[in-house]
Amino acid sequence: MSCNRTVPFNIPPCVGDEIQFVQQAVEVNHKIAGDGLFTKKCNQWLESRFNSNKILLTTSGTSALEMAAILCDLKPGDEVILPSFTFTSTATAFVLAGAKLVFVDIRPDTMNIDETKIESAITERTRVIVPVHYAGVACEMDTIMDIARRHNLLVVEDAAQAVIATYKGRALGTIGDFGCYSFHETKNYSMGEGGAISINNSAYCDRAEIIREKGTNRAQFFRGQVAKYNWVDFGSSYLPSELNAAYLWAQLQHADEINENRLATWRAYYAAFEPLAEKGLLELPRIPKGCEHNAHMFYIKLRDLEARTSFITFMKEHGVGCVFHYVPLHSAPAGERFGRFSGEDEHTTPDSDRLVRLPMYYGMSLEDFEYVVSCATEYFLKKARA
Repeated sequence: MSCNRTVPFNIPPCVGDEIQFVQQAVEVNHKIAGDGLFTKKCNQWLESRFNSNKILLTTSGTSALEMAAILCDLKPGDEVILPSFTFTSTATAFVLAGAKLVFVDIRPDTMNIDETKIESAITERTRVIVPVHYAGVACEMDTIMDIARRHNLLVVEDAAQAVIATYKGRALGTIGDFGCYSFHETKNYSMGEGGAISINNSAYCDRAEIIREKGTNRAQFFRGQVAKYNWVDFGSSYLPSELNAAYLWAQLQHADEINENRLATWRAYYAAFEPLAEKGLLELPRIPKGCEHNAHMFYIKLRDLEARTSFITFMKEHGVGCVFHYVPLHSAPAGERFGRFSGEDEHTTPDSDRLVRLPMYYGMSLEDFEYVVSCATEYFLKKARA
């Protein structure tokens, strides 16, 4: 097959109304700093859609995690349980707060934290559990919340990839004490750089606003709750630009359209590769009962690292952007410095070595989709004949 197309791994979502709302922020509202009209609209839309107590836009998913870590009131030496198969932000937010990381193994079916391994990792210093909803597929939250309640632990959901995804009818990010979302350009809904934090316990709402506003009670002042605003606590500048919020607002108006479009592509990939999976040539993602995912990504698993490298090289030679994902954090220099692995690494490293992500984005054309499938199918059938 000759390389006659180029299919990128990702194209940031764009529905067509983004520039109009950005112009409105600049030319009509005359407000481009944080917490303007569009920021408030996005907060309210997310709260209503997710049935959340309070949601605040942030500068990134990373800063949302940092806010959550601060709200957990961690002390040096406190321990946080999380999977090693995740992005660095999941870990660095808690390292910055002084915590020690305790990594546990993942489930090979979802690549999520193995809920059955959490309890054995708990010590007298454990304070927080951080489930990461990989690929927008929910962790087993009933079990995790039960463990947290019995051991008096907080739960911070890293729902960076899980906007609009649900677990037994509940929006991911709203089940634990805090939920953190990302609106990076690689996510289903984007504001370029941005994120949000869901505060699911009302006792933390006031402090969350203060932390987000550089340690001041400015939000209470603008609501008329205090006569003037002061520096009252630790904080930083976690408010995104109103320009970013205006961009996101356009996409939230088309949220279901974007979601359905991505799901259609995901289902088409699954159907196309199912015959190859039945022949044992690859493994497909699994969606547990009760989980409604958001088609954040479509990945397949190959036999091992060597096979994955061969596949990615083949696809690249044919103009298709396929990429692997996380290098397990516990094996990284910082992971060794700031944390430890509890139990056996049965699946984290072997399964991360096998996983490869295919192009997936809103508005992917049928021609590009068919080309990706055609190239991948050619690769696997050649290997089967070899």
